[in-house]
Amino acid sequence: MKNIWNTLPKPFFILAPMEDVTDSVFRRIVLTCGRPDLMITEFTNVDGIFSPGREQVIKRFHFEPEEKPLIAQIWGERPENYFKAAQLAKEMGFDGIDINMGCPERRVIKQGVCSALMKNHSLAEEIILATQEGAESASRRIPISIKTRLGFNTIEIEDWIGFLLEHDLAALTVHGRTVKEMSEVAAHWDEIANVVKLCDQMKKDTLIIGNGDVMSREDGLQKIKDTGVDGIMIGRGIFHDPWLFNPRHFGEAVTFSEKLHTLAEHSRLFEATWGDTKPFIIMRKFVKCYVAGIPGAAEIRAELMTTQNNQELQEKIRLLLSSGERLQASV
Repeated sequence: MKNIWNTLPKPFFILAPMEDVTDSVFRRIVLTCGRPDLMITEFTNVDGIFSPGREQVIKRFHFEPEEKPLIAQIWGERPENYFKAAQLAKEMGFDGIDINMGCPERRVIKQGVCSALMKNHSLAEEIILATQEGAESASRRIPISIKTRLGFNTIEIEDWIGFLLEHDLAALTVHGRTVKEMSEVAAHWDEIANVVKLCDQMKKDTLIIGNGDVMSREDGLQKIKDTGVDGIMIGRGIFHDPWLFNPRHFGEAVTFSEKLHTLAEHSRLFEATWGDTKPFIIMRKFVKCYVAGIPGAAEIRAELMTTQNNQELQEKIRLLLSSGERLQASV
């Protein structure tokens, strides 16, 4: 059956879901820098969607038409809420649903969800089946994918990854570390290559996406060649270069002036979209995306990080832009 995953060009590049990062505003900014082939929402809790706190949680599903194709990523505990969330995502026009089975945060693991599902295959299966059922209908069916890690304490490709592949997913993203390793070791791309081999051995059509330590498009292309993955998902790399999805920027410098203008637009969109419903401190975390790697970056970043609202940030950017001396360098 035709779906967004089997219409993507190969190889493809995806913007990873990141907490308090990949909201609608940042996704639209990334589009102006260089469009990924696919983007994914922030992690959205299915139990929260169907609770008294719905109003705050459902903001994570907000998107504008230009952001499509777009996948909704969900997590939570109750299979019945996965079913309802899948129906909702379908009704809202998302192109697919991704289940988070890899988040290594302790507070999440204590709830028995996300990466904790590696130790509870029966609940993991209930969740997958409920989501698949909710995503299907006679009029429109959207595909289900999963993002996970190589294992919990140890690498468990046959036991865990093999279990997931048995469920005929449209796509499987594998972060190349175990839960125990967090981000403290280099990603095991050799093991991601073994996931590709296992998928082939099982004769599954599931697309395999590699994730972990990819800091440039060029690096991603090399890892695709080395491992045989169908695509690459990039997360932290976007903080080093918001333009990394743009092939036209290979080896080209982006001026500091251009980065400041992009930061200004990011802040403007943040205020226009969220108003006072989200604290401005979230916006400040993006400053490092735009000033890293230039002379005096630490001083400039510290100055911009003192801002309390969009108006203050816009004024400081205006002053920086009028100071041509600082804008001679490009990054």
